[in-house]
Amino acid sequence: MSTSDSKAALSLNRKKIFRLVIPGFPTFNIYSSVARYTTALGPVMIATVISKLPGWEVEVIDENNYHRRGPKDDSSRPDHAALQAIRRADVVGFYGGLTSTIPRLYEISKFYKEQGAITLAGGQHFVDDNLREGLDHGIDYLVIGEGEITIRELMDALIAGDDLEKVEGIAFYRDGELIKTSTREDIKDIDQLPLPDFSLLRHAKINLYPVSWERGCGMQCEFCTVKGRVRCPSPDYVMNQITSLFERFNATYFFIVDDLFGQNRLLALDFCERLRKYQETMGVKFFITVQIRLDKAKDFELLKAMQKASVRVVAIGYESPIPEELKAMNKKLHPDEMIANTKIFHKAGFMVHGMFIFGYPAREGQFFTMSADDRIKAFWKFIRKARIDTIQILLPVPLPGTELTKRLSDAGRVFPKETIGWEYYDGNFPLFTPDYPLTAEDMHVANKTIMARFYQFSYVFAIGLDFLLFPMILFPFFNVKDGWRKWYHSWRNNVWRFIGWNILRKWMSNRNKDNFAAKLEAAGKNLPPNIKGITADK
Repeated sequence: MSTSDSKAALSLNRKKIFRLVIPGFPTFNIYSSVARYTTALGPVMIATVISKLPGWEVEVIDENNYHRRGPKDDSSRPDHAALQAIRRADVVGFYGGLTSTIPRLYEISKFYKEQGAITLAGGQHFVDDNLREGLDHGIDYLVIGEGEITIRELMDALIAGDDLEKVEGIAFYRDGELIKTSTREDIKDIDQLPLPDFSLLRHAKINLYPVSWERGCGMQCEFCTVKGRVRCPSPDYVMNQITSLFERFNATYFFIVDDLFGQNRLLALDFCERLRKYQETMGVKFFITVQIRLDKAKDFELLKAMQKASVRVVAIGYESPIPEELKAMNKKLHPDEMIANTKIFHKAGFMVHGMFIFGYPAREGQFFTMSADDRIKAFWKFIRKARIDTIQILLPVPLPGTELTKRLSDAGRVFPKETIGWEYYDGNFPLFTPDYPLTAEDMHVANKTIMARFYQFSYVFAIGLDFLLFPMILFPFFNVKDGWRKWYHSWRNNVWRFIGWNILRKWMSNRNKDNFAAKLEAAGKNLPPNIKGITADK
């Protein structure tokens, strides 16, 4: 589509409609249950920015959080033809932040392209060769990097018919040639951005509201897409997100999505104190989950402030209990120190959600071998010793643009996309030839084996026992608060372990209907015979 065509399409006398679509997961997976009651924050931010532009009506469709009354097609997914019949979108944007949803994104973008809509997409998937791939699959314009300022300028340029090459941070085709404009710098003044407007979501139900504070990360983990200098808005900006959600939607459950809560210590302390005072004034108690580094356990003042602010769960990226794997990831902590810090978090009253990566590939020069069974034992021993409350075990994913992807691709270890497509890039499937003596088949079952030990049906009986023991929280009448906390901690963990069992059972049932095992066998045959990962012979 040329610039003149775009201008003609948008030069309508009526109010123009922008629809932002968050594509659905390929099938039910371990994220699906939670995704039904939350949403991705980035797309809501982009939609909010556009809603502030004159002449635009904006809506967000989250296919993973799409409830009964929304029109659905024969596969029980959102019926985009019906959505177009109800309100015909002039421009449709797509969230490409989850690589596993890219095939669905391309499927929907093709539909809207055929409907005559202008199509846009952005997100972490669209880097390097994936720019051309996206433009070849029905996307007119790609937004690269942080999009709030870029999307505003792009929409204005489309309306005015201006030269799109002047808009930083986009890619598009012009007469068959790929045009990639100059790089846009990361947003420095985050306070200038509007608060995310969750009322733009249609046919969705939000119980757990995502909140953002810091952007960027200086940890340089090899597998991660989040990089760059850490930038923090004022505590006022974060407070306004939370208080507006409580006052508008009666929201009390929040997830602060940043990877490194508390990196700016003074701002974090200020924020926690403000949040404590607000809850006290309003007579409400929030339930907040944050992602935080393990070494913050040593900051007792911060932990105390977090507790008073109603931070209840800390999600921690342990990644691995195996020192050699931690070294390959650029992680600095030793497993013994990780366990010690976890005990501090528990003693401070936090519940701990542990995030792990199984079978991380060693770097060249690391002469390290470990069988699947020994790795499983190491993970299980660590999890039990650390007494982690809930866990998430994923496999390494060579996500677009990461150092891990380059390393594995240069070695010829990544399975061909023609055989193992993007839909499998969700952390639950092996995507490359692992280190000797591991096999891809070992990887395929290992993380499920660990989680199946952790999440079991038998915890339904533990839940019943918790109810029988409930009166005992009154026995230590001199400290009922402490008795309640211990009882609730046990009850919550047992509930989640039973829920986790049910999610795993449903996910395994869906996985068994897939022909991934055959694809895995075919992928292995297509690799050069000398590709065996880091072998003992090296």
